[in-house]
Amino acid sequence: QVTLVESGGGSVQSGGSLRLSCVASGILLGWYDVAWYRQAPANQRELVAQSTGGGNIKYADSVKGRFTISRDNAKNTAYLQMNNLKPEDTAAYFCNAHGITGLFWGQGTQVTVSS
Repeated sequence: QVTLVESGGGSVQSGGSLRLSCVASGILLGWYDVAWYRQAPANQRELVAQSTGGGNIKYADSVKGRFTISRDNAKNTAYLQMNNLKPEDTAAYFCNAHGITGLFWGQGTQVTVSS
């Protein structure tokens, strides 16, 4: 059974930082493309950052320069470091892993940024 478990969300003031973690079990994360998505109420889920197994990284324009995606394959964990948070970053954040055996999603972690 494959599970992805996110943690690290919370409430912060504008300008603050959070680091989200996504711990995988049942798969070797290093063999998968990993991505972070977010979804605010009444909005569609949108891609925030992606890290491919080959090392390519991309970010949504809205988070470039503020967010950093990384992974520690030894810990089977992916991270999203979020700096200079803004109220518009408020959303539920989800990680996913996409590879040859399928696409897997975590349950999400809430990030709330107050002005």
